[in-house]
Amino acid sequence: MKPLTDNRTARETTPSKRSIEPHSLVDLSIRPLLDKAVAGERLSPEEGLRLLESHDLHAIGRAAHEVTQRLHPEPYRTFNIDRNINYTNVCAAVCDFCAFYRKANDGDAYVLDRDVLYQKIEETVQLGGDQILLQGGNHPSLPLEWYEELLRDLRHRFPQVNLHAFSAAELWHFHKLNKIPLEEVLRRLKQAGMGSLPGGGAEILVDRVREAITKNKVLTEEWLQVHRVWHQLGGRSTATMMFGHIETLAERIEHLERLRQLQDETNGFTAFICWTFQADHTQMSHVPEAGAFDYLKTQAVARLYLDNVPNIQSSWVTQGPTIGQLALFFGANDMGSLMIEENVVSAAGTVHHLTLDQIKQAIREAGYIPRQRNVYYQYIDQEPSITLV
Repeated sequence: MKPLTDNRTARETTPSKRSIEPHSLVDLSIRPLLDKAVAGERLSPEEGLRLLESHDLHAIGRAAHEVTQRLHPEPYRTFNIDRNINYTNVCAAVCDFCAFYRKANDGDAYVLDRDVLYQKIEETVQLGGDQILLQGGNHPSLPLEWYEELLRDLRHRFPQVNLHAFSAAELWHFHKLNKIPLEEVLRRLKQAGMGSLPGGGAEILVDRVREAITKNKVLTEEWLQVHRVWHQLGGRSTATMMFGHIETLAERIEHLERLRQLQDETNGFTAFICWTFQADHTQMSHVPEAGAFDYLKTQAVARLYLDNVPNIQSSWVTQGPTIGQLALFFGANDMGSLMIEENVVSAAGTVHHLTLDQIKQAIREAGYIPRQRNVYYQYIDQEPSITLV
């Protein structure tokens, strides 16, 4: 996809809050684009960029909310209960934005013992969870058979738990390390018990950005190909975007365009989740972090642009409970996970925690009825009775 603008960073193309006069926030020029998206017509990349360049957060958010209401007219907003278990922090890739990874000879490098995994999953089940998000690094020596044995073991012990396992970066690494065709890798892991594929490792799906902030990690076409093949095998996955670092606004749209194109082809994405780069303790700690304004606008534009992705998930884990709740009015229809455990974002200094009751209360305060769902966005709790007054 041809870039829409030059390679200035998003910081350089987005004026600071101090430079924005109150009257400039109202942008009548984008109203036809918003009307177009609300009516269900597809936005072009140029139109998506125009929305990201606008500062009329209210109008963009209102349009995204109208689209969400059209796609999800039910009185419910959803959440799920899962646990993010990082089975290893050993990684052969080098990502400037990551504070979590370690090299194999580092003193705090680990691969979790199986008994520790059992305990973590059992705790999740006790809390009503039905899924484990199982991710690690690109371990330099574990063979594919190790992962197959792990999946078989966990599926045998916890048949009721979906294994939302690995990332496109890990799976491409398995393919290269073992010199086994990608389709065979995915087929074998699926047979062993891998239930669905998380969208991690996408960052920004533009090679200029990926080559600048990562080494020894999947590039754009490789990330997309992992998800494409998984979808072709009948699997479902999520899509993500980590933004607010060195990418331009046009590159954010390019990322969304690549996801939309693949969804047109396979219809395998169940949801989209975006969050802002968390800089602390990383090699990019000098980069100013994006704020709530940028997060809400980017998520809203994603809802307007990704017309073929059914669900948008709030990122309260990075934004905090207030903005996470507000995201339900900026395109999100899902509050995400209880997140019993999270290690990667917290390693970068961001620690937001909500209890299950707080998640439900946030949904209720937004005017909706909370429902627990699974990875396919099917309700798995008892339907509440609704009293009309």
